[in-house]
Amino acid sequence: MTHRTRRGFLKTTSLIAAGAACGTLPGAEQAADQKQLKLGIQLYSLRGYKVDKALKHASELGFEQVEFYSGMLETSASDEEIEATKKKVFDLGLSVSGHGVNRLTKDAAKNRTIFEFAKKLGAPCITADPDLDSFDSLDELVKEFDIRVAIHNHGPRHRYNKAIDVLRVIEGRDERIGACADLGHYIRSGQNAPEVIRLLKGRLYGIHLKDFAEMTDKTKGVILGKGHLNVEEVFTELHLAGFPANGAVSLEYEENPKDPLAEIRECVAVAKAAMKAVAANA
Repeated sequence: MTHRTRRGFLKTTSLIAAGAACGTLPGAEQAADQKQLKLGIQLYSLRGYKVDKALKHASELGFEQVEFYSGMLETSASDEEIEATKKKVFDLGLSVSGHGVNRLTKDAAKNRTIFEFAKKLGAPCITADPDLDSFDSLDELVKEFDIRVAIHNHGPRHRYNKAIDVLRVIEGRDERIGACADLGHYIRSGQNAPEVIRLLKGRLYGIHLKDFAEMTDKTKGVILGKGHLNVEEVFTELHLAGFPANGAVSLEYEENPKDPLAEIRECVAVAKAAMKAVAANA
């Protein structure tokens, strides 16, 4: 990462603030400062629990948002199930940041059902692995529903292996089609988080906060900051990139699925300390 002087950092953040005031930033959302960002969790991290218990744990661990996945709420869920889930989330003081990872295809009718589900759930973003022939359909649906699609990377050999692979497919598409950067998988692909965030600036709508021990395909997940992820740099770059206030910053911890609470608690402490440090310097 190129080191910035404090003066240069303040100048940049002032420009971001000025742009927001004038409504000149790209996208529907203005730049978020670190006090506005909410730390959430991808509920796959709590897959060893039933959904009610997982939501309770998410609240007790200090998260403000939850990103659902189909293992805890299917896109085919009934209206009654969706409303009941929303009430549980609200009663725990949480909000829904998104749902995924969902496959989207050239079948516009099937894609529409996922957008209809997301609208009922109140999710501003669908985290997705879209087929390459799906984008004409998605262009229309993001406009109609005003819901973002965030392309998720899955590491080496995946079609969206590197940030450039995402940028290629969203070029010329509606600005609501962007990226959910799984920073752990980018580590596996040999890319560091600050570089990825800078590359995806303006089209970055989700983050999966995840750290791995090695920059190799086969590696082990670790507590944030104990591998290749500099967590404070991540939040600095999110600030400079104008990451939207309702974007999904989701911790995803995949280790120890039967009892991950202690490790997740450590990750929360690291993330919140980094957010606080960046906010103090902004």
